[in-house]
Amino acid sequence: MADKTLTLKAKKSYYARFRGSNFRASLRLEGFQVSDSESVKPLPSRQAVIEKYRAKVKI
Repeated sequence: MADKTLTLKAKKSYYARFRGSNFRASLRLEGFQVSDSESVKPLPSRQAVIEKYRAKVKI
């Protein structure tokens, strides 16, 4: 019988992959048009998002 213990890195990778696919599926159910390529786009940093919205407020 093979040892089936998984490393923490493998578990995190597995759940990250399925969390993304589940999120895209839920968006499709809500009527949004999503492609699989959108899941590989890097997200902006927290600081970049804060600066973007601060710039909008200063107008």
